[in-house]
Amino acid sequence: MNRKPSAQIAIVVALVALVGCATDPGTVYLDTRSPSSPQAPAPQPGERTTFGLDYRDFEFAAEQAVASFLSSPLSRKPGSTAPWVMAISRMINDTALDIDTDQLVKKIRVDLLNSGRVIVTTAVGLEGPEDPLSAKTRELQDSKLFNQETVAKDGTMVAPELSLSGKIIQRANRVGDGQQVDYYFQLTITNIETGLAYWEFEQVIAKLGSNQRFSWQ
Repeated sequence: MNRKPSAQIAIVVALVALVGCATDPGTVYLDTRSPSSPQAPAPQPGERTTFGLDYRDFEFAAEQAVASFLSSPLSRKPGSTAPWVMAISRMINDTALDIDTDQLVKKIRVDLLNSGRVIVTTAVGLEGPEDPLSAKTRELQDSKLFNQETVAKDGTMVAPELSLSGKIIQRANRVGDGQQVDYYFQLTITNIETGLAYWEFEQVIAKLGSNQRFSWQ
């Protein structure tokens, strides 16, 4: 898959504090910021962390993803000021961690909604609607208990135009006496009508710690 220059990842291992230490100094972040955006609010290299993923990792990946999408000209609907309608597709957890990918998706959804350019539908999803009540309330159309003027009508729900899919990948490698764990956050927004990927994104978060620890701890 081709990547834009801004999405290329340069991992710089600069952990002087770990060199020559006989005891486990703990797990720390590596510098995975893109050279094109050195001021990005990344977790600071050398900052203490865990081998797993915590809230800082999800927030950082989501913020970088939203900033990347909003910087694309395709984030604006052609010839209209109305927001795109987006559905959430498959989000794969390809790690050894028991994580909920909604930690990433929810942050992205909130920020995109606040941007005014994207609204997420909860009536359509890959495995069914996130909120089935939109369709369920249509069953009230024949009920004498409800004022029919207040009941949602057929043909009023809006179909999605975009879909968000992605994957979180984990890779671990031994580095000297330590272990490096890399997490790849890969996301795609697809135009549903054409099937074309309107936006691609990749962010790496890398951590280095003792080889006696394991990435799933």
